[in-house]
Amino acid sequence: MKKSKVSGNTALRGRVALVTGGSQGIGSAVARALAARGCNLAITGRNKSRLKQSVKELSETGIEVLPCICDVRDPESVDSLAVAIEGRFHRLDFLINNAGIAHANCSIEKLKYEAWKEVIDTNLNGLFLVTHTMLPLINRGGAIVNNLSTAAKRIFPGSSGYNASKHGALGFTDTLREELREKGIRVIALLPGATDTAIWDTLWPEAPRKRMMKPETVATAVVNALLLPDDGTVEEVSVRPSAGTV
Repeated sequence: MKKSKVSGNTALRGRVALVTGGSQGIGSAVARALAARGCNLAITGRNKSRLKQSVKELSETGIEVLPCICDVRDPESVDSLAVAIEGRFHRLDFLINNAGIAHANCSIEKLKYEAWKEVIDTNLNGLFLVTHTMLPLINRGGAIVNNLSTAAKRIFPGSSGYNASKHGALGFTDTLREELREKGIRVIALLPGATDTAIWDTLWPEAPRKRMMKPETVATAVVNALLLPDDGTVEEVSVRPSAGTV
């Protein structure tokens, strides 16, 4: 029998979470942190080999892992994901909307519409599509965490599409929270500052990544918010690097 590596804190044992974009970066760190506490997982990605490696690592904790190749921009792909989750787990306790992309630093004057559209389709339309499709699987006591980035409240010149997608996603998240409040489903806006992930390869290749937070730091904040007793909620989780401005 495979030896379980689940940590001593098993408050989430048997719960079920979906992490989109769960095979790298913050999504991967959140998936590992949940798995360490006994939470079963469905994780998505578009890179088959990376997803396979993530599933191998997560499975070593002894939890159930459902890997799904999914394009959050595609309604049929997201529908197939929901069917797979319902077939395996019959429900969702936590939805972690993490999938997201950026475009290269570029002024609005020079930004191509195709780049703008791809970012909006992934970060905003995909957020709506996954949430809309998964809501029937989430019952009272569940939680939705939307990874929005600090760009949801700040402006970064050269990142108009990314800024717009994240500002829009914050408005969506705030609306969702009010609509689900009476249903007992918590909605949390995750607003991490500069985090050492692959997105910087697109946003700012020369960024000082050694001064950034590790994805595991953000993951710890997410899990702590999910562990809050049901009589309270965290509406926003804002995490910043301690090393100063990046």
